[in-house]
Amino acid sequence: MVPWPGYPLYSAFIDKLGAYQIGYYLDEDRNWGIDVAELQRALSEAKGNSVPRLLCVINPGNPTGQVLSMENMKDVIRFAHDHRLVILADEVYQENVYFGTEFHSFKKVVSTMEPPYCNTELVSIHSASKGCVGECGLRGGYIELVNFEPIVYEAVMNLYSTKDGSTTGQIAMDVVVNPPTPGEPSYERFMQEKMAIFVSHEKRAELFTQLFNSVEGIQCPRTTGALYAFPRVFIPERAVAEAQKLGMEPDAFYCLRLLEETGFFVVPGSAFGQRQGRYHFRTTILPPMDVLRELVARFRVFHTTFLQQWK
Repeated sequence: MVPWPGYPLYSAFIDKLGAYQIGYYLDEDRNWGIDVAELQRALSEAKGNSVPRLLCVINPGNPTGQVLSMENMKDVIRFAHDHRLVILADEVYQENVYFGTEFHSFKKVVSTMEPPYCNTELVSIHSASKGCVGECGLRGGYIELVNFEPIVYEAVMNLYSTKDGSTTGQIAMDVVVNPPTPGEPSYERFMQEKMAIFVSHEKRAELFTQLFNSVEGIQCPRTTGALYAFPRVFIPERAVAEAQKLGMEPDAFYCLRLLEETGFFVVPGSAFGQRQGRYHFRTTILPPMDVLRELVARFRVFHTTFLQQWK
């Protein structure tokens, strides 16, 4: 089971392995939270075609930029345990949280729950490629298995003993799990640089939200985690019809026009999965502040013209 919208690589791997993909929709009206009723719908519809084994959760969200509450996570854990599903917790953006939002790992939440839910099988994923260390330039990561039988640990260790990661990625991962501690020579400088990065991310996330929401026909929830904004765009019916005539998803048609006319490259929401009749695009919050303002200024002109042309 994979979230929609969600990271497309999961769908690609499912196809490569010949497995069966069960998509469940995140709840846009509840800040992209997970609705247990939606999980149940997706699971029930898929049981005639597959034997569900795993529930993937991306937290903080990619592309949606949300952070799950502890209560929502508990609901997900109960659902997974009751239906004998392993939870795959993609938590690679766990350091990228803003505006006082608190990140809770699934391991932490599982460990605080009453039996039998404290025994839920869980695979946690973390990476050096996000946070403030790799910033996507260094590739390294780890998985942690929780509540599995010993034979599973042995099988995973045998698999990884034949597949070494890059040396630079492993060095970066060591920095992630063993950061400088108080009293060490590099601690103060490390913390200053780290906080400067996250304060900058937070300012950009806030500015993106304000600027996008000032544009007619755009709804942009506040990015509280990860590195992305995922605005909803209201596309006129005539533009939707034109896209369908061309054999394109409406938001892909919109994003292609945006690229051609402004040079602003974004990814259409249809690449990540979304409910029928809703359209989005994903953009990163990483551009420098002056570039960000210029991008949104170009976007405002494009979007206003697009609405006038297709209304």
